[in-house]
Amino acid sequence: MSPFRSSTGLPENLAGFLCYLVPFAGGAIMLALERRSRYVMFHALQSLILFGLLIVGHVVAGFVPLIGVLAAMLLQLTGLVFWILLMLAALQGKFYKVPYIGHIAEDQMRRL
Repeated sequence: MSPFRSSTGLPENLAGFLCYLVPFAGGAIMLALERRSRYVMFHALQSLILFGLLIVGHVVAGFVPLIGVLAAMLLQLTGLVFWILLMLAALQGKFYKVPYIGHIAEDQMRRL
């Protein structure tokens, strides 16, 4: 357990975990509440970007006949794997960066 606390009063690793617990919405809520912890802000931004892109991908796949169903299933499996991986990494106190998305989240965090 992390000895550091976020501005929400929760330990940083628990607050980072909550960013992923409810995909997209958890990141939005924690980003709105967090003012101090760069760890929590990074995980909140990464959650927003990753799961936002997965939502957009599902919508786009819905408009593509035949292949869209396969793409949606692949996106769902990818989302599940990232969801579990990122929740575990956040609980362990790790700054796991999803390729490309993690770098975007880090750049956006620096601007906050």
